[in-house]
Amino acid sequence: MNPMKEVELCTCTEVHPEAVAQARKGELPVPQLLSMSELFKILGDPTRLRIVNALAKDAELCVCDLSRALDMTQSAISHQLSLLRRARLVQYRKEGKVVYYRLDDDHVERLVSIAAQHVAEQRSDVL
Repeated sequence: MNPMKEVELCTCTEVHPEAVAQARKGELPVPQLLSMSELFKILGDPTRLRIVNALAKDAELCVCDLSRALDMTQSAISHQLSLLRRARLVQYRKEGKVVYYRLDDDHVERLVSIAAQHVAEQRSDVL
C-alpha cells in the first residue's frame, strides 16, 4: 500500500467567481514571491537548518562552538554562515579575534519552529 494519500481532483466545471476574486486579491507580487523562494532555498539545506536550529537554542555561538556542536569542520560552518549572513538570516559581532553569530531576528527562529511543528504533525498522521 502506498503511504502517500491519493490526491482528489476536482471534477466540476463550474467556476466560483467569489473564490477566484479572493484568491487573486491575496496574490503576492512576483518580486516578493521570488524573495520568499530564495529564503526557502537557503533554509532548504539540512546543514544550514542545523546551524539555524543551534543558534535558536543558544543566543550566540562562535564558529568553534558550532563546529563542535554539529561535528563539522570550521571551514564548512564558515561557508554556510556566509550564505546565511548574505541572506540576512544571521548576524555577527566580533569580540577580539572571536566572531559570534546569532539569528538575525525572531522571525528566523519562528520559521524553523513552525516548520518543525508541521513536520511533527505530518509524521504523527502517518503513524
